[in-house]
Amino acid sequence: QVQVVESGGGLVQAGGSLRLSCTASGRSFTLSAMGWFRQAPGKEREFVSSIGGGAGRTLYADSVKGRFSISRDNGRNTVYLQMNNMKPEDTANYCCASTRRFTETPYAKDYDVWGQGTQVTVSP
Repeated sequence: QVQVVESGGGLVQAGGSLRLSCTASGRSFTLSAMGWFRQAPGKEREFVSSIGGGAGRTLYADSVKGRFSISRDNGRNTVYLQMNNMKPEDTANYCCASTRRFTETPYAKDYDVWGQGTQVTVSP
């Protein structure tokens, strides 16, 4: 059974940083692209970032480009989302997702395994 589990959320002040982690199991991690999505109360889920399998090409939403950085450690089956210069509008539940695709993708429909999410709150 494929599973992904996120960790690292919390409360941070605007301008601060957090690093989220997502550990996957049950499929070949190295061959799987991974993605981060977020959903704020009353809003639709939105794409944040994706990293391809292997060495991992990356994709970012325009809203986080230059502030967030996605990376992966294939030896630890873990993907990270480093979030810097955070803004109150980054407040959301952040979910990690796994796909059978090797290439990175911003489309939620391409991901078949989702974590429960971790809450990130950015205070003004």
